[in-house]
Amino acid sequence: NAFLHGSLQETVYCQQPLGFENPSFPTHVCLLQKSLYGLKQAPRAWFQRFSSFIQTIGFTPSLSDTSLFVYHQTSDTAYLLLYVDDIILTASSQKFLDHIVSLLRSEFSMTDLGLLHHFLGIAVVRDSSSLFLSQRQYILDLLNRAGMLDCQSSRTPVDTSFKLSATGEPFSDPTLYRSLTGALQYLTITRLEISFAVQQACLYMHDPRVPHYNHVKHILRYLKGTLNHGLHLNNSSPNSLTAYSDADWAGCPDTRRSTSGFCVFLGNNLISWSSKRQVTVSRSSAEAEYRAVAHAVADTIWIRQLLSELHRPIEQATIVYCDNISAVYMTSNPV
Repeated sequence: NAFLHGSLQETVYCQQPLGFENPSFPTHVCLLQKSLYGLKQAPRAWFQRFSSFIQTIGFTPSLSDTSLFVYHQTSDTAYLLLYVDDIILTASSQKFLDHIVSLLRSEFSMTDLGLLHHFLGIAVVRDSSSLFLSQRQYILDLLNRAGMLDCQSSRTPVDTSFKLSATGEPFSDPTLYRSLTGALQYLTITRLEISFAVQQACLYMHDPRVPHYNHVKHILRYLKGTLNHGLHLNNSSPNSLTAYSDADWAGCPDTRRSTSGFCVFLGNNLISWSSKRQVTVSRSSAEAEYRAVAHAVADTIWIRQLLSELHRPIEQATIVYCDNISAVYMTSNPV
């Protein structure tokens, strides 16, 4: 019932609800004071309502992520992450955490589910010094949707001997292809090793061919054999940011565009990664690699800003590694 808490700023009318019509004024309409499910304004009205309240108790909205709110005063620190009406809340002490929960309960009807174990399809296993994030059940549901629960597993996420192109016989069920590929995109939240393979599949969602669907099935077979894999985050002591970038120059056989890829480590923890087709054609491998470095640097700048807002700033300069000597020279003297 989150959307019912929002107050409308616009003038919105609705017909009288069935069974509650006023017999004296049957043609009159109702002026809405609160938002309802189905209104275009409902999500924003709810967010404004929640954001306004959470700021009255000392939280500050993040400039890097609009769904993040940070509380930091003296020795008390808390982070609140909001997704519609699902909330992750962590604080520097259990006493302070309970205090924030009591304030939220005084304003909203909510249920405290205790320690974080599951959030938006991601399972969370924790111990005293680390977190393990996985999507095992999500993968099983995906395999069931594709009719591949009993398939043979694959040892790699992609066939390196074959490159996808726009040719081939059209696939008979484009809706299924788009559904599976979109679901695989969400899976890259914890399974970074399939990022490139999924990115390749996404390029042909507008006109999928049989080889493209075979590529998706190859990814699913790999996931079948790695159900228990995930992302491990530990309490790492080195407070440094390190990025690695690479590019597949002219890798697309149809457009000759390149693919950028990077990953970012905070200490020993992998916290960000990307595989994305470049928007323009690079005329040399150095140009393609330089664009990949630029994408990696842009991401690290955002991460540094986010960590500063979390009051965990990075003091050292970010180191970005690139395996192309020409691109390295260009970064030191871009003129």
